[in-house]
Amino acid sequence: MESITGLRERKKAATRQAVHEAALRLTVEHGIENVTVEAIADAAGISRRTFSNYFSSKEDALLFGEEQQTRALVEMLRQRPADEPAWAALTASATALSARMGTPEERAWAARSKLAKRHPSLLARQMGSHIALERDLVEAIRGRPGTERVRPEVYAGAFLTSLRIATRSWIEAGGTGELLDFFEEVQSEMALPFE
Repeated sequence: MESITGLRERKKAATRQAVHEAALRLTVEHGIENVTVEAIADAAGISRRTFSNYFSSKEDALLFGEEQQTRALVEMLRQRPADEPAWAALTASATALSARMGTPEERAWAARSKLAKRHPSLLARQMGSHIALERDLVEAIRGRPGTERVRPEVYAGAFLTSLRIATRSWIEAGGTGELLDFFEEVQSEMALPFE
């Protein structure tokens, strides 16, 4: 029974990923306003009804990859040793996530960023996700060493800013090199006030 459940879950994950990739590809090619849920479903080889089993909108499908990464980051942070200082736990979690996932495909990452800037509905959805991520990071580091003198909100805000700066720098460099290298450079500068 476990193998059947495992196979079913893997198939669902693969379908979800295929829908996300189809949504991203079609949106890059045609613009979000010209892409329908039906077109995404067709490109992913599923029915409109099956699409609805996985996502409530094309925006959900488009931002799925980013949301998966943020969930994984928070989970890795929660699993860090409780006595690890807040900044060290945040950066170690990001490093571990990067090692697990590898450097993202620059075109897809840049495309999502550009799309979000041009489309208010997508930007609003992305901002909501970022606010939720910041809240989750704050809760995950609350009580860690360092948070007695610097509020967890400051740590989380600085950490997310360092991620944003590193990602933008990496995209501006054409996606060459490792995103992790850009992040480590920025986070070392950002860490100075927290040491």
